Amino acid sequence: MIKYQLVFQKMLSENEKEFNGFRKIHGLYEEDPKKWKKDFDEEGQKILAIIRRYENQLCGKSENCGYGSFSANLSSRFWGEIRRDFPQIDEVGVEI
Repeated sequence: MIKYQLVFQKMLSENEKEFNGFRKIHGLYEEDPKKWKKDFDEEGQKILAIIRRYENQLCGKSENCGYGSFSANLSSRFWGEIRRDFPQIDEVGVEI
């Protein structure tokens, strides 16, 4: 398994309760965005903070060592894994 996938799996397993709760709200939001927008944004902000913490762990050392372009690609792939499981994640905090 590739490093970004390992970090993604680690993130999900170490924060299982939070991600399971968000997964439920994410599904409800997909069915009825107007009704669930407030709950989706509240839970989504917590999830984004967790995601950014793991993204920094994954990419932080690469950026400091002069591998900035590699780090951007690594981050993009990591976010691709997240969007595969949570396709609406980019809508957290977006006004409708």
